[in-house]
Amino acid sequence: MRESTPLERHGSWEAPKNRRDPIEILVEQNKTRIPQLIPIRFGRMMQSPFTFFRGSAAVMAADLAHTPTSGIRVQCCGDCHVLNFGAFGSAERRVVFDINDFDETLPAPWEWDVKRLAASFVLACRSNKLRGKDTRQVVSELASTYRTQMGEFARMSVLDGWYANLDLEKLVDEMKDRNWVEQAKARVKKAQQESAEHIFPAMTTLSGGRIAIKDQPPLIYHFRDHADKKHEKAARQGFATYRRSLPEDRRILFDRFKFVDLAIKAVGIGSVGTTCAVALFMAYDYDPLFLQVKEANASVLEPYAGKSRYGHHGQRVVMGQRLMQAAGDIFLGWGTTTVRNLQCYVRQLRDWKVKPLIETFDLERFLTYARVTGWTLARAHARSGKAAEIRGYLGKKEIFDDALVKFATSYTDQVERDHDTFLKAIRSGRITATPQE
Repeated sequence: MRESTPLERHGSWEAPKNRRDPIEILVEQNKTRIPQLIPIRFGRMMQSPFTFFRGSAAVMAADLAHTPTSGIRVQCCGDCHVLNFGAFGSAERRVVFDINDFDETLPAPWEWDVKRLAASFVLACRSNKLRGKDTRQVVSELASTYRTQMGEFARMSVLDGWYANLDLEKLVDEMKDRNWVEQAKARVKKAQQESAEHIFPAMTTLSGGRIAIKDQPPLIYHFRDHADKKHEKAARQGFATYRRSLPEDRRILFDRFKFVDLAIKAVGIGSVGTTCAVALFMAYDYDPLFLQVKEANASVLEPYAGKSRYGHHGQRVVMGQRLMQAAGDIFLGWGTTTVRNLQCYVRQLRDWKVKPLIETFDLERFLTYARVTGWTLARAHARSGKAAEIRGYLGKKEIFDDALVKFATSYTDQVERDHDTFLKAIRSGRITATPQE
């Protein structure tokens, strides 16, 4: 494989002559999105090259299709960047660190995830005004960790590799930066208060004598015909299909909760405009459960990596997440709405989630985060059973590490040019954006 695709070749990036217009790709995605939310999506993307990058996974997927690969395929995240990692509560009520966004997951070349993650590090480092030398060191640390840890997973027993995970509280205790340790512990403690019963008062209100999700337009709002009994029936029927996707023990648990309310909720950057909703269920009239419902469309990787084996894209997301994550959400499942027959997946809303505060990172924190995400991505890819092949291809030398630094630097320059093009399209009126405060 190294003879057919030398490791040095991974360092090259030059836009192909027939490269598609990135604005055209983004506009094409709007065809299936809620029209009034599209300006919010573009408003979030216009803030910086990094926010543009977060919302343009489809653009990079088209670009990655022109880059060399070894031929080894794994279950990929598909939108692997620094903010799609984080901590959350496991079923055992531990705070674990892992990849946390799988909207675009699909079997594909492992290099695509690594290269997208590396480019996101360069963008984040530049946003924080790190020197070029320091930024290159961060990406090199990411590549080295991924490469060496893949070797560790290759040497593990199959079950040991499958069980491997990062306990955030143990990870925090091993950090050398004591200020960061204290901040991290405070954030973990706060996240443990982000369970359903804690967020219930802030997210609900009494309306007409009944509990309802609180409207906060334009980010949270009810359907116009919410009062119509037909709509409530449609929502119930949609959750009936979700229920069937759960293992039997989880169905018994889910059945203890009764449907109360449903509202549209705009989330993230890349997902804005797709149908996303939050649903409130209650047990015994005082025990709440919030579920997030997200529309699942074809992965941005599909035109270049092939179609999913699953005909339902909600199932594609769930199966990919279950394969890549060490600890999953007990309510993770998929279903189809009876309104517009949307394919969706369902998960808990904000269950002990801790997001990385990338904007506060200096060099040492970026290096630590590069090691943690490199380890996590290697573990996620190793679960596909290709650890020995990937490690064998990468070898023991730093050739790939150096190549990844070159690629990430060159591709970040491309992202910055695309962001400039994006801003020009807004100023010219080609697309409409609502600036975010």
